[in-house]
Amino acid sequence: MSYYLCYNFPKLILGRIKMKNELLYVLLENYADYEPAYIASNVNCDRFGLRRNPPYENKVVAPSMECVKSCGGFRTLPDYSFNTMPDEYAALILVGGYSWQTPEAERLIPIVRNAISKNKIVGAICNAASFMASHGFLNDVKHTGNGLDELKRWGGSYTNEAQYQNVQVVSDKNIVTANGTAALEFAVELTKLLKTDTTENIDAYYNFMHIGLCDFMKNLQNML
Repeated sequence: MSYYLCYNFPKLILGRIKMKNELLYVLLENYADYEPAYIASNVNCDRFGLRRNPPYENKVVAPSMECVKSCGGFRTLPDYSFNTMPDEYAALILVGGYSWQTPEAERLIPIVRNAISKNKIVGAICNAASFMASHGFLNDVKHTGNGLDELKRWGGSYTNEAQYQNVQVVSDKNIVTANGTAALEFAVELTKLLKTDTTENIDAYYNFMHIGLCDFMKNLQNML
């Protein structure tokens, strides 16, 4: 027994630390594959290419360990199911799509509630933000989504029209919400909370991706 502990204790500790540095992307069937692209690539890459030591590890969570298909037809093999996902992680990111009004989505209610109670970073984009609203998770924070009328249409426990903001993305109390056209802005707010880089570099990344290479280079040349 003592030999086992001496040999495995470092591995157990490292395993726990590693899990805390995981970003968990929740994918349901027909998820919007473009919505997590900026945040995931920003974690693994910088302006020079692939990071040697990424600050976080991207992991996929799905209802089961079966492949989940995106709305674009890509098939993704999950790292965890709802039943096997770790208790410790850096952020829970709910990716939008067309299955957020299904029984599978309802299984996430206690998972999201637990994440918010522990003050973990929770991101929700597009229909995932509507899901958050309909279950009352946005009733105490500033937020956005696919329009106020859409959040009200989903009904449920949503009562916070006063703090809805008609903008691309909102970050408040570790909860980031965005509409379905704001994948880039969503990534920027999450990376700022996660501190994947300096604020200056994150803002430069946004400008580069937002205006495109040609205009970015023109602006850079004009500054020189």
